[in-house]
Amino acid sequence: MLDEYVRVKLGIDQTNSHSDDGPDSTAHGERRYRFLVAGYAISSYGTFLNMVALNLFVYETTGRAIAMGLFMAVRLGSGFVAGLTAGTLLARFTAKTVMLWTNVAQAAVMLLLVLAPDGLRTGALVAVSVVVGSCGTLFMVSLRSSIPEMVGADRRGWANSLSITGRSLAMVAGFASAGVVVSLVGYTAAFVVDMATFVICAVTVALLPIAGGGRGKSARPDSEGDSGGRAEQGAAAAEKAGRRRMPVAFVALAAAPGLGLMVALRGVDAFGSSSHNAALPIYSAELDASRPAVFVSAFWCLWALGNVVAQQVIQRYAKRTGRSVGALGFGYGTIVMSAAFILAFAGFPLVATGVIALVAGAADGLTEVSYTSHLQTLSTELRGHAFGLSATFENLGFGVGMILVAAALDRFSPLTVVGWSHGAAMVVAVAFLLRVAGLRRGERRGDGDGEGARSGAGEREPHRGDRDGAEVSGG
Repeated sequence: MLDEYVRVKLGIDQTNSHSDDGPDSTAHGERRYRFLVAGYAISSYGTFLNMVALNLFVYETTGRAIAMGLFMAVRLGSGFVAGLTAGTLLARFTAKTVMLWTNVAQAAVMLLLVLAPDGLRTGALVAVSVVVGSCGTLFMVSLRSSIPEMVGADRRGWANSLSITGRSLAMVAGFASAGVVVSLVGYTAAFVVDMATFVICAVTVALLPIAGGGRGKSARPDSEGDSGGRAEQGAAAAEKAGRRRMPVAFVALAAAPGLGLMVALRGVDAFGSSSHNAALPIYSAELDASRPAVFVSAFWCLWALGNVVAQQVIQRYAKRTGRSVGALGFGYGTIVMSAAFILAFAGFPLVATGVIALVAGAADGLTEVSYTSHLQTLSTELRGHAFGLSATFENLGFGVGMILVAAALDRFSPLTVVGWSHGAAMVVAVAFLLRVAGLRRGERRGDGDGEGARSGAGEREPHRGDRDGAEVSGG
């Protein structure tokens, strides 16, 4: 069991129970959340469509391949900075406000790009990379940190799966249609479509009375009986961080055994992801130089299919058992996913590689849900800071990885580069699993020592899945 000192510093939610608003209120909240996810999926489609269109447009505008790398670097750097400020922003404004205005800003900057004359196109492209990179990170942090208030802590696994499913389908549709849209109707039409998707997402946010985030008065407590105590704990941690001039996110990571390692693993995993993203086009060209896009498109379609199937399994598991996928799922999922991406470049027959892509997508979906659900067990005051710091680590890992991987691919084969990159993630994942195992052994010893004292109301209900939030942080 966590000692009281760690509990007070971290403010971890010890229950997944939703406030006692009744089944009608819960169903209504889930319908509203589905509406929001639909808007998010539409805007994600525009984002992935433009990820292709903008890179091509940058190259056509500047005539230099290095400009595409600089454009991506500015975009990732903006996301890095936004991750550092996300927690502070959510402490001052509601999640709804942040999600609304980040979509408005992205729509506005796309309009600026459409209307910019030829002489100002380069400046407009820089503005797009800064706004899209920063606002995309802020929206994601706001959405993930407010999910427990929107649907209830006991439904966060289902909610995370639903949003990830929407984003995965949007990714496939965006990548698949980008070439067709640009070829048939041009760059301007692609930018207008992207702008429209951000407007649609902004409308879905504006129309919903979304709870949670920052100092919003509509925030719904995670559980009826203990919400005040946890809010005071999170506030105490934030106040203590302020006195020590230490970011609140680092206070949370330092106070929770294993949570810092979990976030670090997420960053290393992002580094590994940069390797297969950069290596896939090269490997595809080696397989079929005349049609290099075929393998890449097929691989990502199968990856997304595996991701969606995994989300359906996770949702049914959560509904049947009442439990969320825990921190162990994140560790094991990272190992399986990294191994699958390495095997994808090993030269197996196409059918076998297709199965490997399915496995990679399913494992990726498992890690996403388990990781997000785990961070959502933090108190409201700490949750936004932790997600912001996590986004910073992810952007840093992916950005540094893209630079190093691009240089390595000039000298080494895709299999070698991907093997080393994802191999590093597997090593850290093993260390994480060993850490989790040690914490659980310590918890079992503590449970045995205090079994009699906890025989009353303080004992956890084993069927509720509370341990999702305590497997790493629980000690």
